[in-house]
Amino acid sequence: MSIGQTIKHRTQAFKGRVTERIGRNRRLQRHGRTDRISGNLKQFGDKAKNAFRH
Repeated sequence: MSIGQTIKHRTQAFKGRVTERIGRNRRLQRHGRTDRISGNLKQFGDKAKNAFRH
C-alpha cells in the first residue's frame, strides 16, 4: 500500500462524509454515502493486503 493510495482512499471517504452531510437533496446524500463506503472498503482492503504481506 503506497502513501498515494492511502491518501486517495481517505480523501474519498472524507469527501463522501462531507457530501452526505451537506447534500441538498437525497441524490447527493446517496452519492456521498456511496463515496464514503467505497473509500472505507478500499482502506480495509489495503490493510488486509498488508496484514498478509508481512
